[in-house]
Amino acid sequence: MEDFLTLGIDKSFVKGLDELKIIKPTEVQQKAIPLLLQGDGDFICQAQTGTGKTAAFGLPLLQRINPKSDKIQGLVLCPTRELGLQISKQLFRFTKYSDKIFTETVYGGPKLELQLRNLQRTTHIIVATPGRLIDLVERKAIDLSHVQVVILDEADEMLNMGFRKILERILNFVPHVKNKWLFSATMPQGINMMVKQHLSPSATKLEIGGKSGVNKNIDHKYVICDEGDKTRVVLSFLKTKPNEQGLIFCKTKDATKKLTEQLQAKGINANGLHGDLLQKDRSKVMRAFKKKTLQILIATDIAARGIDVEGLTYVIHYQLPSKDEFYTHRSGRTARAGGYGTSLVLVTPKEIKQIKYFERSLNIKFSQER
Repeated sequence: MEDFLTLGIDKSFVKGLDELKIIKPTEVQQKAIPLLLQGDGDFICQAQTGTGKTAAFGLPLLQRINPKSDKIQGLVLCPTRELGLQISKQLFRFTKYSDKIFTETVYGGPKLELQLRNLQRTTHIIVATPGRLIDLVERKAIDLSHVQVVILDEADEMLNMGFRKILERILNFVPHVKNKWLFSATMPQGINMMVKQHLSPSATKLEIGGKSGVNKNIDHKYVICDEGDKTRVVLSFLKTKPNEQGLIFCKTKDATKKLTEQLQAKGINANGLHGDLLQKDRSKVMRAFKKKTLQILIATDIAARGIDVEGLTYVIHYQLPSKDEFYTHRSGRTARAGGYGTSLVLVTPKEIKQIKYFERSLNIKFSQER
């Protein structure tokens, strides 16, 4: 069995991993880490969320940092504040027994002045959402001229959120960088166009789990029901998972609010996450979900970007996603870190053809629940 030392990771980082009980490398870590340690070059990895990508790119990134320099040497771009904070937290944990490597997280919201102050300190790695990074560069508050590695994490999610032009501007800021590492669960046309324009034609490519990016440990199911019967179906399903934590996806914020009220009225420990929530309320809901004091989170696709909570055993699609890559990301919230999970889709009789489409486009198989 390969371990992190065998893969080439420094023993000081391995000691931190041991303390986190991260002992056996996942498939993406086994295959990506040696490639990212061997020298300069661009890298493209297609792998489902929950497969251990943060360590797959984070450990090689940390190993390339010179702690004695006070320059920014690494840049990680990600779609959401939550994912950015999670990546930074992991990098911090990995470096517990190594020389001090300092990471700052920057993201949109009310804390610009605090972030500006924090950037005055020694910073080796920036983890950023694209819009806030552009803002800081334009204010000349951040110097990217010494960056050696740029990582795009959940690249397809960033494109789905409308960040394509901003990402291209950022990549144009760092033409000198010889290591651009792109990680994505799916490879839509927009990603392929960006790769062709900004990454080397000789970039190393790695594909984990097939082209669909759908985790093989997910059991895909569907229930045919009328629109007005969906809440009853959800309540019936939840009775079979009395002590388990899960996510319910809606397409609109109105549907999210309505279903949240309906489940709470039935005494279900559920809460909603949608675009009308203030940031402090959004953070409160997410804290409760991560601490497992909230059993069920009901969310829109946009609100749920970058959610990474271990141990979720199911995802319910109360309303169908509008794109197949949205189904990939939704279902990928379960069966993380080698676990197993269920993805249950509620469809009306008119929508049944969408199940067949997902089977073809994502190379997965659904079973019907009666």
